[in-house]
Amino acid sequence: MENPIDPFLEKRQKAGVLETESRGEPIPMILRHEEVRRAAKDWKTFSSDAPFRVPIPAEEDVRSVRQLPVETDPPEHTEYREIVEPFFRRAKDPGVVAGVESLIDDLLAEGLGRESLEVVREFALPLQSRALALLLNVPLAEAEIWIGWGTHVFRDGGNGAKKGAALESYLQDQFERAAAHPGPDFFSALTQATFRGRLLTPDERMGFANLTFAGGRDTVIHTLSSIFAYLGHRPEALEFLRQDPKRIVNAGEEFFRVVSPLTHIGRVCPVETEVHGVKVQAGGRASLCWASANQDETAFEAPGEVRLDRKPNPHLAFGSGAHLCLGAAHARLLVRTLLQKLVEQVGRIEIQEAREHVEDEVGYRRVVGYESLRVRLSRGTSPG
Repeated sequence: MENPIDPFLEKRQKAGVLETESRGEPIPMILRHEEVRRAAKDWKTFSSDAPFRVPIPAEEDVRSVRQLPVETDPPEHTEYREIVEPFFRRAKDPGVVAGVESLIDDLLAEGLGRESLEVVREFALPLQSRALALLLNVPLAEAEIWIGWGTHVFRDGGNGAKKGAALESYLQDQFERAAAHPGPDFFSALTQATFRGRLLTPDERMGFANLTFAGGRDTVIHTLSSIFAYLGHRPEALEFLRQDPKRIVNAGEEFFRVVSPLTHIGRVCPVETEVHGVKVQAGGRASLCWASANQDETAFEAPGEVRLDRKPNPHLAFGSGAHLCLGAAHARLLVRTLLQKLVEQVGRIEIQEAREHVEDEVGYRRVVGYESLRVRLSRGTSPG
């Protein structure tokens, strides 16, 4: 029976590639850890300079602009990335860290006071949205609007094109507000930023903001809900962390490896390329399968086991190379702080109801996070 966590095992071991497709377009998936890592760094062969075609499925039907900086290659990518990096580095700012701690304290206090908590929409979604407001230095009240967009700004219910248009309309309003009343926030910074000696164009500003709100949303939410589920099913794991909270950093990295919330990402081959015997025509796409790479037995001892003290842990959940995820530090902050607060405040997580989120695609079927996860939290005490 196919493993829903690692449906790539047989193909990875025998062929190194899985032939899948998206909307009728053939896309070979690169599966082995070292080859995925190498391809991620080889942007000349496997290019991201392809508007709308880096995500799988492609997104030309749900947005009107190229997402920046992800849909470019060096040297443009490097220069674009430098524009927004200061905001994503705020994940290490003591004020932002304290703010995230307060958000999680409040959500846990509310959850501990109830008989039942639906983790995905009542905890993970509000936390992701409010923490993003802290990161972008915008009023926390804005997050209440973002929460209403659901777990994925394009694909969570409703019409994707309509939702995409609504997102762009909201972002345009923010840019107009920032231009009239600039402040220390993300939108104001983009209205004032320059690229190669000129102000950013409206499409460039929109491209940065679109990625900020569309990327890293469902992935963070799936990771947070998966942590609740794992610790609920294995109370001894929560106790393991409680015995020595220094284990939390390694545990967080292991959760990223095991969950691998972004299964794969697209790359366009500028010239005809062969991927393990599978020909990709010039202009065709291949994909880098982070989820398979993170289960590769040549890179990880017993990859099917969750080892919360795993070290080293060379996972690729945030990618590799020039396009390494801008939001990695932010995601790590959320996971590390959640684990710390669970250790300090929660004695037990009782699973009441769980409905997994399943990717059912051509060539593979994979469980990634939860559509719904209902739990009861019992109070605990801080170690020592």
